[in-house]
Amino acid sequence: MSRILATLALSCAFLQVAPLANAVTDEAGNSAQPVNAVIEWNRTLLTIVRTPGAQPATIHSTRNFAILHAAIYDAVNNIEREFTPYLVQLSDVHHSASKIAAADQAAHDVLVSLYPTFQATLDTELQQDLALLPNNDRKADGIAVGQAVAAQLLAARANDGSNVTLPPYVPGTQPGDYQLTPPNFAPADFIQWPQVTPFALARANQFQPGPPPALTSRTYTDVFNEVKDLGLATSTTRTADQTQIGMFWNGNIQDFWNEIAQTAALAHHLNLEESARLFALLNISLADTAIAFFEAKYTYNFWRPVTAIQLAGTDGNPLTDPDTAWSPLSIKTAPDPSYPGAHSAISKAGATVLSSFFGDPFTFDVTSESLAGVTRHFTSFSGAAEEAGISRIFAGQHFRTDHLAGKRLGRRVAESIDHKILLRRDDDRRDDDRRDDE
Repeated sequence: MSRILATLALSCAFLQVAPLANAVTDEAGNSAQPVNAVIEWNRTLLTIVRTPGAQPATIHSTRNFAILHAAIYDAVNNIEREFTPYLVQLSDVHHSASKIAAADQAAHDVLVSLYPTFQATLDTELQQDLALLPNNDRKADGIAVGQAVAAQLLAARANDGSNVTLPPYVPGTQPGDYQLTPPNFAPADFIQWPQVTPFALARANQFQPGPPPALTSRTYTDVFNEVKDLGLATSTTRTADQTQIGMFWNGNIQDFWNEIAQTAALAHHLNLEESARLFALLNISLADTAIAFFEAKYTYNFWRPVTAIQLAGTDGNPLTDPDTAWSPLSIKTAPDPSYPGAHSAISKAGATVLSSFFGDPFTFDVTSESLAGVTRHFTSFSGAAEEAGISRIFAGQHFRTDHLAGKRLGRRVAESIDHKILLRRDDDRRDDDRRDDE
């Protein structure tokens, strides 16, 4: 492969993404790196998506996290060849190529393509990382691998349906139909996401949950009254801890799970190859879970609690009393149908991947952008996932049936992906591959 490293311009961007150096002394010996390249670039993407206006409003960020980590994984794995490739399998890669250089270059190229306004900062970060590696053929070969992998991954996702523009969503008119929600009545978002090509699932509706409960059923009556009571902005039944939980998990739930994965990877001292596989499995699972839950949401088009409670007089259920002034703890409701719950689906998928990788018991703390200075403490991934899911009930955003359906969906997606892709190769095949390089 080409051993010519193109000159990258160094400049400053308006966003300060502080690169965490890959302090490399002996790559073959898994040198002492304060943070490995996988976590470094994951943090960079977290910084970007949290910058106001940086993430395109019509592109769900789980897609971009999945592309980033699929590229890093395939770049590293084309050199190490310990696991089966996700997508890209190059034919002329020597096993002595620098895996760190490959990971850095692949991550940089993906993020520059997805967030071109951040190129100056990303160029600087890449240059600082590569400067810590010896200038030799290993480094040049690794850079070439990263470039080739990123280009193929980006090409493969270029026409995946994420950029399709559909006519505006038109709410239904029957009781139970999703309606735009107060106070801002924002248009329904990500309406094209059910048609986005999955990363690993056979199809978006592969694990589609059954329908939400009938409006006149006992189940619906119970979950309606639960969220009406606990999710009310001025609820006197909700405890102080439940109020904190309801506010704590506001925001993009996929960001929480990427940070939890960072904590776990660092605590378990994962090397570059292990980290690449973990974050690829996690973010491909989260991306496909998002595709799957949007497919279900826009199949069932079920109304949100704020609509259901204010219009309960129309639902044909004598046990659900309307409250036309009812408002949820989280004033703005997410602009998409209620069933199944996104927080519950993403959280269960994330916990399933991390539990499969490390085992479920793990003691860790989580912080929140929504509640600065507040920390929640957990002793298992499943415990964090459960709290994140039920937080939407306390926030007045979801019914418990949304939560349960989301949990089942996220678990099934993640389990299917864990058994389908990025699998360990048998030792004999790896040995054969390496002999072919010699």
